[in-house]
Amino acid sequence: MDIHSHVVPSGDDGVASESEGLDLIRLAAERGTRAIYGTPHVWPIDGLREAREAAVRAAHERMREVASASGVDLQLGFEVTPVPERHDEDPERYRLGDLNAVLVEVPFRGPIGLPFDYGDFVEDAGFLPILAHPERSDAVLADPSHVREARERGWLIQLNGSSILGQHGRAERNLAWKLLHDGLVDLVASDGHRASRPPFLDETRHALVERLGDAADLLLDGSNLAPARQTGACATGM
Repeated sequence: MDIHSHVVPSGDDGVASESEGLDLIRLAAERGTRAIYGTPHVWPIDGLREAREAAVRAAHERMREVASASGVDLQLGFEVTPVPERHDEDPERYRLGDLNAVLVEVPFRGPIGLPFDYGDFVEDAGFLPILAHPERSDAVLADPSHVREARERGWLIQLNGSSILGQHGRAERNLAWKLLHDGLVDLVASDGHRASRPPFLDETRHALVERLGDAADLLLDGSNLAPARQTGACATGM
């Protein structure tokens, strides 16, 4: 299960067309993916304008039937870059498909307070925050204890498979493996964007199995999403 990808076209830096997204989904299916969440960016400046949202949702509906023929359940959510303006919006708009959760981006630059503040807002609204790729954040690279703090709040932590494989740099790779060995990671996803950065997790799984054994599959099969399948999950934590 891949809960973070950009395989639904939305005008962001992900796939440029439905056909490109469907090609990547088909190839991901051949590598073992059975469910994938398209999570277009909700960036600070433009947010998610109504026309863009309508186009994204329509594209997802068209793609979902075709993806199903490849054996893939294509869900839709959004990756929200936290800014104070998002606190005026209902997080329901951004929820991850059938999950009672919102994917909160930990930006590569900037203060860690923004995703934590937005996570609090999401939680107060009754959704479970899932922090996306904290291993790529300068603030977390400088102080990894932020991840433990989020986990102690009952939030879920998602790493990128590409970080685990070292594709974003040595520091990111080392932090990803440290968080994994410390038991602070719940989910591993592709964050796949396009053909040059595809939504594949087979190589990542091999690397995880080699070092973590059977525990690797819990990071990939959706088992750790159990709190996000409960109504009012955030009220009780993990």
